[in-house]
Amino acid sequence: WVTSSLLSSSIVVLIVLLCGSFVCAEDATDVSHGWGDKIDWLSLDAARKLAPLDNKPIMLVIHKTWCGACKALKPRFAESSDIATLSQNFMMVNVEDDEEPKGEEFAPDGGYIPRILFLSPDGAVQPQVYNEGGNAKYKYYYPSADAVAAVMRRVAENGIPKPKADEL
Repeated sequence: WVTSSLLSSSIVVLIVLLCGSFVCAEDATDVSHGWGDKIDWLSLDAARKLAPLDNKPIMLVIHKTWCGACKALKPRFAESSDIATLSQNFMMVNVEDDEEPKGEEFAPDGGYIPRILFLSPDGAVQPQVYNEGGNAKYKYYYPSADAVAAVMRRVAENGIPKPKADEL
């Protein structure tokens, strides 16, 4: 009786641990951060490895959990069918809080948030791709899903433009 009781208890503990591990692993791999479940999100490292193989540019969304502008854009971005459709032309990455990549290239005109950057398939930031209809002081800020979709459409249709002389 003691052996079967001990065995039953061990099985219950094992099941709980396995289920708990699965839930934790699922949470740890949620790279959407609420920015759209219809988008195939990747980590920046994975996107940098896969982009050259598929010859797709990388779209990088940089945001913070505490940011009001990020919280305002997130649901509109997530609900946009245009963004979801256009995302198939990109390696999609979003990073929040401490996941933000280090380096000046990831803050071409400042460290404000949210910022959306486009990288070439070789992983180089392309500062010439920005919200042309936006504020010149904050070129990589997009106030609406429509503004994001417009730039995504432009890059998907025309590729990444060559930098202008004043952007080199």
